[in-house]
Amino acid sequence: MRKTMVAGLTVGLVAALGLALPANASTSGEAQLSVLHGIPDTPVDVWVDGELTLDDFQPGDLAGPLPLPAGTYAVAITAPDATDASSPIEGLAADVTLEAGVNYTAVAHLSAEGTPTLTPFVNDTAQTAAGEGRLTVRHVAAAPAVDILAGGTAVITGLTNPNEDTLNLPAGTVSAAVALEGTTDPVIGPADVNVAEGTLTIVYAWGSAEAGNLALAVQTIDGLHGGPSG
Repeated sequence: MRKTMVAGLTVGLVAALGLALPANASTSGEAQLSVLHGIPDTPVDVWVDGELTLDDFQPGDLAGPLPLPAGTYAVAITAPDATDASSPIEGLAADVTLEAGVNYTAVAHLSAEGTPTLTPFVNDTAQTAAGEGRLTVRHVAAAPAVDILAGGTAVITGLTNPNEDTLNLPAGTVSAAVALEGTTDPVIGPADVNVAEGTLTIVYAWGSAEAGNLALAVQTIDGLHGGPSG
């Protein structure tokens, strides 16, 4: 079953991840998927069922969220301008069956040691309290453990790649920065991050400390206020 080009991109990265969904995922309906490309200086081509579905997907780009029907897909991720899907990067080729019922983001990034890798994250879309938003910080950079600073004070400490931490905060603007663990000298930021009521704001620290190209990427997922009648 053929999808659109963007949907093909998304499914391709999920297949490369070999993503495992929760045991309680629905067997019908759709999943929601976003994809972040967090490997510096490494554009890729994505192939679905032997056809080029996305050409030169660039570092720092975020695709989605996309609703994906359940199904099985044959995918491969190659270097840019590959003539076919026969030589995937890092052996990234697989057949995968997707189930429905979860919102998640697949991230292509560097490990702490600087090796390209792929990590799936499940996005916490549980209802937020009135007047609050949710902030999730994900460490997907080639860098040691970091602290997350808000207004110069560490609010998350010792975060390591490829892990995350989540805070429920009053809605407002947070001046956020990333510093090496135990320090307050930012290696990324500070940058103003808007934490909106009923919204999940996800901040990714990606890139390479050694290469000097650390950066932030931000993803938002709204609709966490609860049902329309709430």
